[in-house]
Amino acid sequence: MYTYLGHSSFLVEINGAKIIFDPFISPNPLASGIDLNALKCDYVFVSHGHFDHVVDVETIARNNNAMVVANYEIATYFGEKNLRYHPMNVGGQWDFGQFKVKAVNAVHSSVLPDGTYGGTPIGFIVSGGDHSFYYSGDTALTLDMQLIGSYQKIDRAFLCLGDNFTMGPDDALLAAQFIKCDAITGMHFDTFPYIKISHEEVIEKFEKAGKSLTLPEINQTYTL
Repeated sequence: MYTYLGHSSFLVEINGAKIIFDPFISPNPLASGIDLNALKCDYVFVSHGHFDHVVDVETIARNNNAMVVANYEIATYFGEKNLRYHPMNVGGQWDFGQFKVKAVNAVHSSVLPDGTYGGTPIGFIVSGGDHSFYYSGDTALTLDMQLIGSYQKIDRAFLCLGDNFTMGPDDALLAAQFIKCDAITGMHFDTFPYIKISHEEVIEKFEKAGKSLTLPEINQTYTL
């Protein structure tokens, strides 16, 4: 299962573990119905250092004694705040017991809100039990995504759609083809004026290509 927390943030349950990705909740008026302090998780995954992906990491991780999983620079940044952390980097894989994670390339920029260098952005391939999914993070379309489709079967992909800062719908559709995944959940759309999309047009575009696209509603839960 996964619950949409707004922007690019999701709470995903896989093989008994709860993972929150890129939490941007407390400053997001669209997510005002979510009680940040009520969220429960075991891990907080961070794709890169921008404010709209890290602002609630410390609060959520501290509330839950959760482990922060990110690139080396971001993981150790939160480690210095006395949070549990696990550093990764592009191409690396780690078995956390309930699931495995592979860090994959994401083409974007990265700096933490206080100006600290945020390292190289990454996406995540997560597999556990009978499920595998890909969380792209903020990224442009890249031919490296073809490798993802060759690593293993991806049951669902969380892809950015908002354009301007990341892939737009056309490139996200190509990304879905590269990774050989038919079930797509959109993210990084509608939060700001720069990234507003036409829902009907985007859904129709994916349907014509034989892909199932979910544009999730905030605080709603879906089948992984």
